[in-house]
Amino acid sequence: MSGGMEMLVLCVAAFSAGFVDAIVGGGGLIQTPAVLITLPQHPVATLLGTTKIPSFTGTAMAAAQYAGKIALHKRLLLVMCLFALPAAFSGSYLVSLFSSHFVKPLIFIVLAVVAVYTFVKKDFGVHRQSTAPGSRQLLRCALFAAVAGFYDGFVGPGAGSFLLLFFIRFLGFDFLEAGAHAKFVNLSTNAGCIIFFGMSGHILFAFAIPMAFCNLTGAVLGSRLALLKGSRFVRIFFLLVVAATLVRLGYDIFNGR
Repeated sequence: MSGGMEMLVLCVAAFSAGFVDAIVGGGGLIQTPAVLITLPQHPVATLLGTTKIPSFTGTAMAAAQYAGKIALHKRLLLVMCLFALPAAFSGSYLVSLFSSHFVKPLIFIVLAVVAVYTFVKKDFGVHRQSTAPGSRQLLRCALFAAVAGFYDGFVGPGAGSFLLLFFIRFLGFDFLEAGAHAKFVNLSTNAGCIIFFGMSGHILFAFAIPMAFCNLTGAVLGSRLALLKGSRFVRIFFLLVVAATLVRLGYDIFNGR
């Protein structure tokens, strides 16, 4: 594949990832495989590091779009971001040393359960039931943020979707409110990854910068569509992304990747 074709494929993937990620998360499902397939001559850690630049810019734009329209629990976000960033740094360090393939079967099972639960429970994430989290809930949120951050650094794709589900299931947010909060925590996990990958020279900026512009453009369109259509639309889109994630992970697992 020529250099120009490589850039085109990656920019299209980045735009699509930004669009999907702004709505329900899971954009890494599109972007990460595209980079791994298109640039196989580079180390995996370098390719993962390269995807974090467009992920960060797209997530930042989506977060800004949501911030003006959705009421945010700022104390909650501060606590979760403070735990998520160093955890993501640690996960990024570990993935530079070991393979993350053994994690995929576990994620496959979790996503299957999530998909069935969301499909069967029709009002899941559609109606808002949230209240300001207490001290015990803050501790639970901090711990989950650390797990999500580590996962984002170690594996990547799906972290935003898991954050969204956490806000819905444990804090009673609707899909739209959960998506807004998930974006800010995901922004923190991306920052942690970028710090490690940048310090260790694992970022291909020649590809990362154009991809970042495309991811940002997709994020603007995706977040505006989510705000326009509301939580029921986001719920349907979420199910589609989870189904696609299951197909992708299932393919990797059964082919021994």
